Amino acid sequence: MLLHVLGTAAGGGVPQWNCACPGCSGARAHPDRRRRHASLAVRADDDRWYLINATPDIADQMEGTPALHPGPAARRTPVAGIALTDAELDHTLGVARLREADRIEVLATGPVRAALRDRAHLDDVLTPYIRLEWRELGSAPVPLSESSDVEISAIPLSAKRPRYAVRDTGCDQNRAEHRADHRGEHRDDDPWVVAIRLHDRRTQGTVLYAPALAAWPKAFETALAGADVVLLDGTFWDDDEPRRSGFSTRTAHGMGHLPIDGPNGTAVRLAPFAARCLYTHLNNTNPLVDPAAPQHEQLAELGLAVAAEGMEIEL
Repeated sequence: MLLHVLGTAAGGGVPQWNCACPGCSGARAHPDRRRRHASLAVRADDDRWYLINATPDIADQMEGTPALHPGPAARRTPVAGIALTDAELDHTLGVARLREADRIEVLATGPVRAALRDRAHLDDVLTPYIRLEWRELGSAPVPLSESSDVEISAIPLSAKRPRYAVRDTGCDQNRAEHRADHRGEHRDDDPWVVAIRLHDRRTQGTVLYAPALAAWPKAFETALAGADVVLLDGTFWDDDEPRRSGFSTRTAHGMGHLPIDGPNGTAVRLAPFAARCLYTHLNNTNPLVDPAAPQHEQLAELGLAVAAEGMEIEL
């Protein structure tokens, strides 16, 4: 199994277009610090690749990865499909960017598929251009493609919906619930956000990818124990970072992300595991976007690090 890290930033990227915080200003002054939206490419077989999440940067990410370039035929692409960890815009807007293809396969859980089809109207918008072939992403491992040794499965993490898929509230609650029932929307305990587990049956290598981590369920910890490589949510360094930075009144927990640092942070939870653990999905306010930040040394002392864009991992 071969993985290619396409991006490591949270929503908006680094720098974010409307932000002049230290992280964004530093990335403008030092282009090597720029980060594109978090995404991963995995090779299913010799000439077929799947992208984990389809970000707004998808075209640039593929252009920067020679293995994903088209050819040798004029309109042949090695990109066979996309697997989605959730329905957030930062992880799904790139699907529309692929409209020039004849077809593309999309693996998603039931709630994510329903949100993209019924709330975002993705099928309605793209049907005149491309055929989306939806495939269920569940807890049972299935081959990425018919000839692939790489299996994919989903580990439910939380019921956090994207803003556009939150049910109406207030005086219209009854009408909203009726519309939700009519559309066949899913319950609040359904898997809106998942970690993706990739397992190579030939090499026995296992990767866990969880760019959005609002909780630490038992199933996730069990998967960690059996993983060789883990790429997970590094959105915020500490819980108060969003409020301290001034862009939100909520904490990291309140925004659906476990912080890295702190007594219950993910760093101390990850340290006992044998897997190679790399943080991704960094917000522009996270001090880790600066390669000289002392927080990198804190991670290194625990055997942890930040994923680098363009890095390849072979298992």
